Amino acid sequence: MDKKWLPLTVVLGVAGVAVVTASFWPDKDAPPLPQTLCYGALSRQTAELIDDGKGGEVSAEEWESPGKGDLKVFKGCGVMRANPDSECPRGIFNLIIADDLHDSGPRKGSVPLGRGFKGWALPEEAEAVLPDDCAARMGATAPYMTVTLKAPSQKKEKGLVDPDTATRSSAAVVREAAANLAKKYGCEA
Repeated sequence: MDKKWLPLTVVLGVAGVAVVTASFWPDKDAPPLPQTLCYGALSRQTAELIDDGKGGEVSAEEWESPGKGDLKVFKGCGVMRANPDSECPRGIFNLIIADDLHDSGPRKGSVPLGRGFKGWALPEEAEAVLPDDCAARMGATAPYMTVTLKAPSQKKEKGLVDPDTATRSSAAVVREAAANLAKKYGCEA
């Protein structure tokens, strides 16, 4: 290398390192992202399992309303991903935490959630039933408390995600949500 280009190479190298460092350095004005979503039921990492293939930062919008009739608990959470082309995020899935008068049982073609969990999973929908005493501890008068996932982006017809992968992801989301809620309300099995 010619010695006359050495100072320029060093300056450009230092500038490149500064740019890379600045891009990874946290912004002091931006609030830190919460590590849990959906009333503390989901980790950000698990929420990211369900994707429509377009990527984007995960965020959530929570809402709550009184149940109807004998049902007292209804908490919802919409998980969204940022759009690279617009400021409006796109909905990926909803997680519903609600009391229920009946255990609806598994859906046709579903798979069980696995050891330690009562529930079922499909690519676009899954449900976990929390342990028996969770309903009362969460303020319900109905005997069952369920966590239901609805992920229209995972439907087989859309072909965005392999059905087996989508089913595993749906099951992972409701298992984690059920386990975290049971722990939070002290009603672990």
